[in-house]
Amino acid sequence: QLQLVESGGGLVQPGGSLRLSCAASGITFSIYTMAWYRQAPGKQRELVAGITSGGSTNYADSVKGRFTISRDNAKNTVYLQTDSLKPEDTAVYYCYADHLRIISYWGQGTQVTVSS
Repeated sequence: QLQLVESGGGLVQPGGSLRLSCAASGITFSIYTMAWYRQAPGKQRELVAGITSGGSTNYADSVKGRFTISRDNAKNTVYLQTDSLKPEDTAVYYCYADHLRIISYWGQGTQVTVSS
């Protein structure tokens, strides 16, 4: 059974860091493009960062230079290192898996709150 399970969210002060993880099971992880999206209250879900099966990455302009996406195919896990966090980064962060836009999956989300 397919599962994407996020972890690592929490409450952090502005300027702080968190490392989000998404562990996948039930899929051939290495062939999937993986991504992190986020949704703040009252706003649409937006792409934060993505990484292809070949390791190419892309980032939203708002997080470039602060966030880093990576993957470990041996552990079926994708990570999002978030540094220099700002209050506007507060959102539920979702893991997303996609294969050639034919089949895709979402995780259940993990809350990130940036506040002093």
